[in-house]
Amino acid sequence: MSIGAGAGITQSFGDLAKHDYGLAGYGSFDYLFTPFVSLGIEGQMGEINGGDIYTDPYSRQFINSYKAISINGKLSLGAVIDYGRTGFANAIKGLYVGAGAGVLMNKMRFVQRYDLNNPDYIFPGKDSSNDLLVPLNIGITFNFMDRYGYSKYGINFNYQANVTLGEGMDGYDDSPLKFKSGKPDIYNYFSIGLKYHFGSIGLSTKTLY
Repeated sequence: MSIGAGAGITQSFGDLAKHDYGLAGYGSFDYLFTPFVSLGIEGQMGEINGGDIYTDPYSRQFINSYKAISINGKLSLGAVIDYGRTGFANAIKGLYVGAGAGVLMNKMRFVQRYDLNNPDYIFPGKDSSNDLLVPLNIGITFNFMDRYGYSKYGINFNYQANVTLGEGMDGYDDSPLKFKSGKPDIYNYFSIGLKYHFGSIGLSTKTLY
């Protein structure tokens, strides 16, 4: 098993033209069926931002102080390649891909210039909402041995594309139909984190060593 924590940067890809950045942190717990196949749970908390009241044609801007929880499965390259204790294959055996499902909990704050005389004025949507979430992961973990020769510590670099099944991420779900793109809202999450492995080690044809 392993626990992890880290932080990174979000970037929004919603219905607003400007895809802004925010900060977010995460915590995770994973059960490793083998050293390179895992299933775990991840929680995130931070901000997703987008829009600009001065450049958006309808003066829209949002700050989403979000929380998210998801279940993720991951498959690392070490499960399908041969590698030794040294060399390039050994260095990249922690490269992985993964996917999962979860819930995005939106908490909106809108920055907007109110112009009720404008016929194209867009009222903000809901202040809070929940959307189904499909996280897609690609990353790499570098593990380090302790003084007893066990790989208990790791550093993780992860890119996560989060596809939301709803319109709540940017808060403008009540906009007139003509302003809707028909595409799902997405936010990217680039993170760096630390992992600690613990618990008993089972039997596997693949090892980290």
